[in-house]
Amino acid sequence: MKANESTKSEKTIPLFSADDVEKNKTMAGLAYLLFFLPLITCPESEYAKFHANQSLLLWITGIAGSIILGLVPIIGWILLPFFTIALVLLGVMGLVNGLNGNAKELPFIGKYTLLK
Repeated sequence: MKANESTKSEKTIPLFSADDVEKNKTMAGLAYLLFFLPLITCPESEYAKFHANQSLLLWITGIAGSIILGLVPIIGWILLPFFTIALVLLGVMGLVNGLNGNAKELPFIGKYTLLK
């Protein structure tokens, strides 16, 4: 689904101009490697900022989840690799969406907004 399209089953997400999406696809994808990169290189782009926010949420979830699961003996240690795999899959989903010009929120964590 492109940035300016929407379906009834998905939550409404902000619409971005086609020019903004086309110009900042690369930065949106790179946001999943370094979340602050789009904030520095193209701070005026709402599309890149959307993906930077998604990446920041993913990063915070990863840090918090790793700390919590690392502190829980045995069960937490068993679940930690599965949690890490899930985070990598979410990161790849976000990376692909950003590079393809899609503005989809990440499942479970994407509905929150930290960067405005």
